[in-house]
Amino acid sequence: VPGTMNGSDSEDPQPSQAAEDRQQGAEQDWAAAKSFYDNVVTQRARPPKPHNAITVAVSARALFNLVEEQKIYEEHGLEKYVEYQQNNENVILKPGPAFYFVKALEHVNAGLLELYPDDEERFDIVLMTNNHAQVGVRLINSINHYGLTIERFCMTGGESPVGYLTAYLTNLYLSADSDKVQEAIEAGIAAATMFTADKDVAYSDTQLRVAFDGDAVLFSDESEQIFKEQGLDRFFEHEQMNENKPLAQGPLKGFLEDLGKLQKKFYAKNERLHCPIRTYLVTARSAASSGARVLKTLRSWGLEIDEALFLAGAPKGPILMKIHPHIFFDDQMFHIEGAQKFGTPAAHVPYGIAQRYFKST
Repeated sequence: VPGTMNGSDSEDPQPSQAAEDRQQGAEQDWAAAKSFYDNVVTQRARPPKPHNAITVAVSARALFNLVEEQKIYEEHGLEKYVEYQQNNENVILKPGPAFYFVKALEHVNAGLLELYPDDEERFDIVLMTNNHAQVGVRLINSINHYGLTIERFCMTGGESPVGYLTAYLTNLYLSADSDKVQEAIEAGIAAATMFTADKDVAYSDTQLRVAFDGDAVLFSDESEQIFKEQGLDRFFEHEQMNENKPLAQGPLKGFLEDLGKLQKKFYAKNERLHCPIRTYLVTARSAASSGARVLKTLRSWGLEIDEALFLAGAPKGPILMKIHPHIFFDDQMFHIEGAQKFGTPAAHVPYGIAQRYFKST
């Protein structure tokens, strides 16, 4: 009978009902999995459900130094690369550009678990790599060697990870592959390309430090477009005219929001002075000429930033050397390279008008 299914006159569920059914199915899957794992005795903290967690997906080349291995892949092909990895699976990989950031995330998790043992709102680190599964043993050995808590692996065997990023409800994706980062940004996922610092420095092991550029990172590139196309004087004029109009959000606004939520959990337990998360705005803007709009925008979003540094065009590298952040997000390679020189792990966000002047490789 047209319009019926299995002899029933009922219509297909409405989209909202279908979404509700999928959510209910997912909850049942999680309940079944949790029931199984709850009966397994372990001292390890269990990974949180993705819809409760702040999911940070990290590629193998961001987490570990795989420069030599990548060279083998590019010069000799996939089979030789896999063979090399298998032959060296007991050789521990050295830390990559995102390694100390991940370690700092885990330190925050330890604090949250101590204060809120039954709460799942914490970081969940997923290894999201287009490596083949045959390489997995070396990655697992290296992760266990460093005592990292990375329980979820997604090894896509050369396929794009973007669909998996969506399925994992990813809040932030870090990779050494600029093409995949660009694909993720275009899919609406906060993402950045990781670059290794040119020299080793000591990073805090008691506090996660995250530094953000403003325009085209936390905010849209609306104001940067004015600056690039009409010059500095017109930019200052535009910002002063629009001082009370909040800037639109940029690709990393959601991650700052996530950090702020976790900070408040520490504050609620009287841990403000010892909070293991600290955020920084490091912007080339001038405070007097264009800083008010930035601060009022953050206020309108209900977000706090711990330190705001307006450099009025001065280089960012020396300031970053003083802060020693675990990661610094910027949309312009000029600032990324400056950060690298002073020992800062830098993350390029390929978003906004600045990308017309730079094609990442």
